[in-house]
Amino acid sequence: FPEHDFSDVKGQESIKRSMEIAAAGGHNIILIGPPGAGKTMLAKRLPSILPPMTLKEALETTKIHSVAGKVKEAGLMNQRPFRSPHHTISNVALVGGGSYPQPGEISMAHNGVLFLDELPEFKREVLEVMRQPLEDREVTISRAKFTVTYPSSFMLVASMNPSPGGYFNDPDAPVSSSPHEMQRYLSKISGPLLDRIDIHIEVTPVPFDKLSDTRKSESSGEIRERVTKAREIQSLRFEHLDTVHYNAQMNTRQIREYCALDEISLQLLKTAMERLNLSARAYDRILKVSRTIADLDESEKVNSQHISEAIQYRSLDRDGWFG
Repeated sequence: FPEHDFSDVKGQESIKRSMEIAAAGGHNIILIGPPGAGKTMLAKRLPSILPPMTLKEALETTKIHSVAGKVKEAGLMNQRPFRSPHHTISNVALVGGGSYPQPGEISMAHNGVLFLDELPEFKREVLEVMRQPLEDREVTISRAKFTVTYPSSFMLVASMNPSPGGYFNDPDAPVSSSPHEMQRYLSKISGPLLDRIDIHIEVTPVPFDKLSDTRKSESSGEIRERVTKAREIQSLRFEHLDTVHYNAQMNTRQIREYCALDEISLQLLKTAMERLNLSARAYDRILKVSRTIADLDESEKVNSQHISEAIQYRSLDRDGWFG
């Protein structure tokens, strides 16, 4: 991906960090911010920091694209797929279907990225059909004559504005929306869907001095090295398991085994759970993200600083957003 590189992005260090964590652990991420803050720009650069596909992943992805008749070059696919459907897509096109069921966008993005730009503009029923594939990492399409199951272990990257006017509830904003309008706009995305997104990040506009800065920021190559190293740690950890390759794919039993916490971390997490009123699923997501942060630090154990960083990435669970 030579044309898209993170060195082109001015400022936004915290968002680059969250993208690095998402790429290292295969976590779903949602970017929320006003127009022109760089949400789409950052999302399009995500494939440039993803680790290379393993042989097993390349075989799986090539098979799906071959079933759909979309393999352009001979041999195995060596780039992770990046799918970016328009918001007018139907639920059959997203999940797959037809009289002879073909894989949909979520299966075409298997082992890669599914980017949904302007999430609230998608039809609600389209977003709701993604709930089960996001959890099970496979989708079963049933027809009268037969049933087909396609894998759909993709990384969801979504972006959205916080209100119909495009800006936060801010008196200085060029277009202000009332809290009621914001609430109605945000309610297009259901709580259960948001619950399945591991990392929520607020993108703020870049100040002028950062925009006009001529210094080059960190390149995708440098970030990708750290991501690949963290992913190698995960591959070693899960080498005895067939269905798990990285942290986001862990089930509850594996989370208990690999994300054991000390007393300080447990107390910190308990406080966050009570204050933010988090669900049991959000608790699991925080542990998965903290395990990835620990892997990026090359730390054997998950400690309190990893937990506190992971809690920061649940911003849509806080009061003032949804409730």
